[in-house]
Amino acid sequence: MASAALVMLMTPGLAFFYAGMVRAKSVLNMLMMNVVCLVVVGLVWAVVGFDLTFGSDALDGLIGQVGRPGDHWTVGGLAGFAGDGQPWPGPHAVPVLAFAMFQLMFAVITPALISGAVAERTRFWPWVVFVALWSVLVYAPIGHWVFAFDGFLAPDAVGGWIANRLHALDFAGGTVVHMNAGAAALALAIVLGRRKGWPQSIARPHNLPLTVLGAALLWFGWYGFNAGSALAANGLAAMAFANTTVATCAAVLAWLLVEQLRTGSPTTLGAASGAVAGLVAITPACGYVDLWGAVAIGVVAGVLCPLACALKWRLRLDDSLDVVAIHLVGGLAGTLLVGVFATSRVNPAVLTEGLVYGGGWTQLGRQAIAAGVVAGYSFLATLVLGFLIRFTIGFRASADAEHGGLDLHQHAETGYDITAGRGGLAADATPPTGVPLQRTASDQRLTAPVRVEHPKRYP
Repeated sequence: MASAALVMLMTPGLAFFYAGMVRAKSVLNMLMMNVVCLVVVGLVWAVVGFDLTFGSDALDGLIGQVGRPGDHWTVGGLAGFAGDGQPWPGPHAVPVLAFAMFQLMFAVITPALISGAVAERTRFWPWVVFVALWSVLVYAPIGHWVFAFDGFLAPDAVGGWIANRLHALDFAGGTVVHMNAGAAALALAIVLGRRKGWPQSIARPHNLPLTVLGAALLWFGWYGFNAGSALAANGLAAMAFANTTVATCAAVLAWLLVEQLRTGSPTTLGAASGAVAGLVAITPACGYVDLWGAVAIGVVAGVLCPLACALKWRLRLDDSLDVVAIHLVGGLAGTLLVGVFATSRVNPAVLTEGLVYGGGWTQLGRQAIAAGVVAGYSFLATLVLGFLIRFTIGFRASADAEHGGLDLHQHAETGYDITAGRGGLAADATPPTGVPLQRTASDQRLTAPVRVEHPKRYP
């Protein structure tokens, strides 16, 4: 439960991390898009999400069944469990409800990660609909494939195909959370298209201290994410905790060195982004590798992710806050490197040693198949769902709303009283009906977004 609380804190931490990188006129919308994931997924998870993800298999390793007759639960959703729940079938007794709440926080932050790719141009209520449907149609099946092991909730429970047939390893969600979110972010960025004026007109982050605060909260909460996945306070949890630390440290230094070599300046935004990249990459591996493997994974993430950030300019893909570059690329790197550095000396669950420990290419091949299937399914399913919402209820905010700021047009409020300066409310912003907009002399100093050559974001 303590680990679940830590992971819960990651969602508001992510909200701060993203909110600092958008313009001041859309900061509240960014916060809302993240926090509402907790509200929506919390209810979806209780009704059907947990069953679909961890319930006994209902379709050849592809999805769990909702509800199950017998001694374990009799109705769909978490309501079928009594207060004490069923004891965890492993060596350490964990009530099912405690585990369900822990895993809920994983399900919450995954769609929240996607929001960074479509920042400053997404309508709020269609986003709420997307989060609810995506959690059921995309997150739950992938979670079942990777996280649901045979005998998980009951001796006769049958789990997902990646965990039990392919035997790919993912300790804390490199595929289920990060690659899943990264691939979905790529699809949704295509569905919604570029922001108006991008890339010719590019607005700088409006509040980097807010972004650094968010990165700090993410790092703090990530210990619950990774170490908590050991499901016990034991040596494996300590190993995951240590690996999370050293990999993140290595990634920050590697990112800053890449910035220094490419642009001549190590930046604050680069340090915050490097920390998140390292955390992403070590997530699938933290319970399977030793400290030297963790350092290597951090370095790889710290080098690949900033280079991927620059690639979006060549591809003309408006991934607003680099979700694809950090979570898809970082998650892929970490997932594949499990097949290189995993060792049974750290975790007996490693059936085939990694490449550097003499296990050959077998485990690396398994990791590649899992990564490819997860990314492919998430991308295609999200693409279909995104276009469905776009052509029915509409997904993208209007040009006027985008110009005036989503805070005012979607929520009838603004994040700051002082609106002067670049990135603030546009001088010609039109408030919603019935909401007066107070104008001051300082409004005359407002200017349109300008291109700012930031070493992390711009080649």
